[in-house]
Amino acid sequence: MLLTIDCGNTNTVFSIWDGQEFLCTLRTSTHHGRTADAYFTWFSTLIKHYGIELDITDVIISSTVPRVVFNLRVFSDRFFGLRPLVVGKPECLLPHPPRVDEGTIVGPDRLVNTAGAYDRHGGNLIVVDFGTATTFDVVDHDGAYVGGLIAPGVNLSLEALHMAAAALPHVDISKPQRVVGTNTVACMQSGVFWGYVGLVKECCARIKAERGQDMKIIGTGGLAALFAETEDLFDELENDLTMHGLTVIHNYNKEHG
Repeated sequence: MLLTIDCGNTNTVFSIWDGQEFLCTLRTSTHHGRTADAYFTWFSTLIKHYGIELDITDVIISSTVPRVVFNLRVFSDRFFGLRPLVVGKPECLLPHPPRVDEGTIVGPDRLVNTAGAYDRHGGNLIVVDFGTATTFDVVDHDGAYVGGLIAPGVNLSLEALHMAAAALPHVDISKPQRVVGTNTVACMQSGVFWGYVGLVKECCARIKAERGQDMKIIGTGGLAALFAETEDLFDELENDLTMHGLTVIHNYNKEHG
């Protein structure tokens, strides 16, 4: 079994892959102070709840928070006797190395999304990931990541409004019933929701125009489904793109490492 771990700025996700399917997906908040023992206590408790007989033979990690990688390495070594493969480290091979400015460090999450999207959909893609940041990843015809855009995430924008303007409350994102709000909460929800619809449409249109070709748009991340229900923003919606990308990179290293 392969244990895939994706550590983002907000949440850390553990999934168990048996070679055919993901047996379960577990989610916890990202906290750099969480020890290897704390990870195992949380992990083993939930695994027991799912009734899964563990036989972890490999571990692969993608982390946008460098400070958590050490404890995840210890977790892997102490409880499974395994040295994890860490995306972004020199020893982790990529199926298609990125083509970006010399010296640029590409976020592991973007490399993993690229690998997963290319494996499922081929090249000439725009991957829109609704995470802590909203990112646009451009995947070339041969599967290489060639750049993209980074914008503030949806929830981050709402939180910034609340923190910076004393009169504005904290609100959750949802599709507003009307574009023109008639109260403060509705106005904020409409501004953020339709603002991000416009952001996705305009950014994708400009990427296509700059590259001079049509491209398939892949939506992923926690809020992608909400936007996909409302607008025809994506050609495909992927719920497990990052975890799938981790299996692709792991398999490539098994074959070529």
